[in-house]
Amino acid sequence: MTTGTEIAWIAADWGTTNLRIWALDAAGDIRAHRQSDRGMGKLNRDGFEPALLDLISDLLPGEGSLPVIICGMAGSRQGWAEAPYKSAPCAPPTIDDATILSSDDARLDVRILPGIKQMAPPDVMRGEETQIAGFLADHTAFSGTLCLPGTHSKWVALKDGRVERFQTFMTGESFALYSEHSVLRHGLASGTLNMDTFRDAVVRTVETPSGFASELFAVRAAGLIAGQTPEEASGRLSGLLIGAELAAVRDNFNLDDVVLLGSDRIATSYRSALGCLGYQVQMLDAGSITLRGLALAYSSFSKGSS
Repeated sequence: MTTGTEIAWIAADWGTTNLRIWALDAAGDIRAHRQSDRGMGKLNRDGFEPALLDLISDLLPGEGSLPVIICGMAGSRQGWAEAPYKSAPCAPPTIDDATILSSDDARLDVRILPGIKQMAPPDVMRGEETQIAGFLADHTAFSGTLCLPGTHSKWVALKDGRVERFQTFMTGESFALYSEHSVLRHGLASGTLNMDTFRDAVVRTVETPSGFASELFAVRAAGLIAGQTPEEASGRLSGLLIGAELAAVRDNFNLDDVVLLGSDRIATSYRSALGCLGYQVQMLDAGSITLRGLALAYSSFSKGSS
């Protein structure tokens, strides 16, 4: 059984939907990894500390305090405490940019890393900046494009260790809205995509993005009168949405040198979409990259406090 005396610090990725924590010892080994569904979207300001304690109270020391370094939506305006954004172009935030919290439980020493804002055009990120820091820690010479798929996907131009600019798309959220709350929901499969119709929709949307709105309703019509299966409909809808995103970024970002941070089905779909357009991309696990970024922050914290 893991005890508080074995734990040197806690890393936390606090999103809108979920909270994930890693408890690490002084050597950097993971002693515990836990997750809850108590994301920012389900909590008021007074609920963050209890939600964290529910996951880690048995890991805390009997005496003294334990560093807890957090990235993500806990630092938003609706979160535990607002951690002010850094402004792009900039290097990813470090522990020196973190907001220090005064917690009710004396065993907690909480630091929340800030996000990054971009003034023109207006855009923001929270959590992704820590993934970027983790990626750059092992790819210091990289100059190119990062794609971070998700509910709100991010495209990031990196150069000389800095975030030069970025762009956000609500593609994942749009898929959820269309598939759960629009007329299209009647003809879609649950959790299954036909990849042939997916790739076809990607290519056609990138080639003719002006047809996007009409193609959306055609997803419904093809199921009613043309024998389209629910799996084909889901693939087509996903391909239309990701294709529209790629049509928007292809002239603004270098797609010849893209790294995808993600290993789930969504990231795999992005890799397939880029592949059918002729782009070969590298895909890295987002979870381990996030932890790498948090560990980088802790390393600077521990050196500063020693």
